[in-house]
Amino acid sequence: MSRSVVLVDAVRTPFGKAGSLYAGTRADDLMVRAIRGLLDRNPLIDRATIDDVAIAAATQTGDQGMNIGRSAALLSGLPNTVPGYSIDRWCAGALTAVTTIAGAIAMGTNEIAIAGGVEHMGNHPIGEGLDPNPRYLAERIVEQDALAMGATAERLHDRFPTITKERADKFALHSQLKTARAYEAGQIQRDLIPTAARSADLGWTIATMDEPPRPQTTLEGLASLKTPFRPAGRVTAGNSSGLNDGATAALLASEEKAIELGLSIKARLVTFAFAGVEPEIMGYGPVPATIKALKQAGLTISDIGLFEVNEAFAVQVLAFLEHFGIADDDVRVNPFGGAIAVGHPLASSGVRLMLNLARSFEDHPEVRYGITTMCIGLGMGGTVIWENPHFKAGAK
Repeated sequence: MSRSVVLVDAVRTPFGKAGSLYAGTRADDLMVRAIRGLLDRNPLIDRATIDDVAIAAATQTGDQGMNIGRSAALLSGLPNTVPGYSIDRWCAGALTAVTTIAGAIAMGTNEIAIAGGVEHMGNHPIGEGLDPNPRYLAERIVEQDALAMGATAERLHDRFPTITKERADKFALHSQLKTARAYEAGQIQRDLIPTAARSADLGWTIATMDEPPRPQTTLEGLASLKTPFRPAGRVTAGNSSGLNDGATAALLASEEKAIELGLSIKARLVTFAFAGVEPEIMGYGPVPATIKALKQAGLTISDIGLFEVNEAFAVQVLAFLEHFGIADDDVRVNPFGGAIAVGHPLASSGVRLMLNLARSFEDHPEVRYGITTMCIGLGMGGTVIWENPHFKAGAK
């Protein structure tokens, strides 16, 4: 038994720089704000009928612990009859929350459910509390670089010498410029849930836009940045995503239930796949994951009309594009910009990709299929293929 799974809606909080905008805000409160904002936008849904809540965090301790899926469900005001659980697949946490919930809906055990993710990297710096088994290095299961994401990006540059620092910087600049244009056109703000934030210096404020973007970025400025992961390297703060705080939430349902309730359908899930690669070049993960997903769907890369590729590092996106013969500046790729500009609060980012893709589907009825894909720490990639519910053959 398998049923069609659809994305009904998705939202996110504005993203902040780690420990800046949300320095006085708990991670679980960010998640609660996203869930409440999602439900407020969908008043046709009886909250008691939500079957499950899956929430991801890469660091599951403190205000991101205590089974944040269940905790956030209760704090959001959902009836205590609505269960919840937590997901951890590092950067692809929210993406995995979506695919896990989707599997339950396809199986027939859920009808409508919430998936999302949160990361407060200000409260929980990357790597906090980790205790890698000494066997990793002693038995050469991985190289030392595999445990530092920036170092894996430098290794990806080594593996693909045609992907120069200049190419990475140019891609990063385009991400900033595309994000600035999307903001000017009001394309990003419409799905941001205004979120209360408190600063010890400034007091209370309401966050209504992302904090990280740098629209004044120039190629000259990018070229002058230090390479912290390697002397005379290629990876900089300018061609990488930042350290960020934020939360995302998505509403998923069986297509039958969405139609019955008169809900919007923003995207239809076709298939998904995860794949592993050498941990030292974790950024290459989206390539085999996408190959696997395309094979499962009976599609080729030429069938894909829109791409949302998480910009953990510019080199990672460029390696993906190079493999599939896609130009660095292809307009189908991240049309609203990406994580280099708006930020990458680890486990939350997968839903941001889906949200952007769904909005692009509305703008492009001529496109039938799109993908969301991302690299994952310790050598993995995850890809979801979506179908455009607005598709019309021959549309322009």
